[in-house]
Amino acid sequence: MTSTETLADIAQVAPHPAGALSMQGVRHAYDGHAVVHDVSLEMAPGEVVCLLGPSGCGKTTLLRIAAGLEPLQEGELLLGGERIAGPGLRHLPPEKRNVGLAFQDSALFPHLTVLDNVTFGLEGQPAKLRQQRALALLDQLGMGGYAKSYPHMLSGGQQQRVALARALAPAPQLMLLDEPFSSLDARLRDRIRDDTLHVLKKVGAATLLVTHDPEEAMFMADRIALMRDGRIVQMGTPQELYCEPQDPFVVTFFGEVNEWRGEVRNGVVQTPVGPVRAAGLAEGAAARVLIRPEALSVTSLEAPADHGASHVIMARLLGRSSLLHICAHWPDGEHHLHARVPGVFLPEEGQPVGLTLDPSQVFVFADAAAGA
Repeated sequence: MTSTETLADIAQVAPHPAGALSMQGVRHAYDGHAVVHDVSLEMAPGEVVCLLGPSGCGKTTLLRIAAGLEPLQEGELLLGGERIAGPGLRHLPPEKRNVGLAFQDSALFPHLTVLDNVTFGLEGQPAKLRQQRALALLDQLGMGGYAKSYPHMLSGGQQQRVALARALAPAPQLMLLDEPFSSLDARLRDRIRDDTLHVLKKVGAATLLVTHDPEEAMFMADRIALMRDGRIVQMGTPQELYCEPQDPFVVTFFGEVNEWRGEVRNGVVQTPVGPVRAAGLAEGAAARVLIRPEALSVTSLEAPADHGASHVIMARLLGRSSLLHICAHWPDGEHHLHARVPGVFLPEEGQPVGLTLDPSQVFVFADAAAGA
């Protein structure tokens, strides 16, 4: 069974002129233990926002509050400009909110076909329109040919696509996705999240996505809210969080770093790979320098056996890049650094190298540990 209809041919719920989702001063605790502390965020219609952070940081709790799966304890929640949770309001259950839900477990109805699973939430609409809507979504997600199949006949990735189509079918104001791709293998996950992003943008659904994977957040999100210990540490575009981090945690969460501690002298901190500017830090202040592996440019040198230059300890090909373990020589001793170089660059062990820095991938913060 196929459909010649496209999503554009089928009536959609027009985006609300107000914000898609507004959470203000949200606090939440389990058994007296606070897991969300005074969180506020705004989402625009059609925007994809990722709640990113380590396990236990409160991101899933925030999503469950937005869904109505957890009653709001403190704060205020608006959906499409309408206040649906807050002081003086009764708890509004999930089925009364215009939201779509998709989780790591697809939770499809095993006794229903793929088509019937997707049309399940469209009761009250004419049968033809329900079928057209479901088939259009399945086609967009590459599942149009499986409309008559049952969930047990599908792979995990196919089940996730059907679950997404089911959640999108009622044209919700807000889509809520909780780690929907984490159970899939890497190659399948990449393809399905790519398909998912295109469909979400095509239907114009505002989406709140929970993930612990920084790469997934950067791929999917218009903006990222990076959380730690129940609070949003920084919120912005992927480029802002990666290139303009406001906290050391933001830098380290997006990948490994070379770390150095020192003091500010004449506006810079000396490191084994050269001086680094310490804008905003006072003279003599303790500083923490974070250097991404890709910030290091590595050049092979011709040098005698007793050279005093930095040298390669080992090199490993990672596919699209090469990871070099480097012994950096400095007046106070030797320091182990990692450098990530595009393509295939595998110098021999002991190869002398020159090191230069890309300052855009180097970040300096006040060293909080020094004053502890």
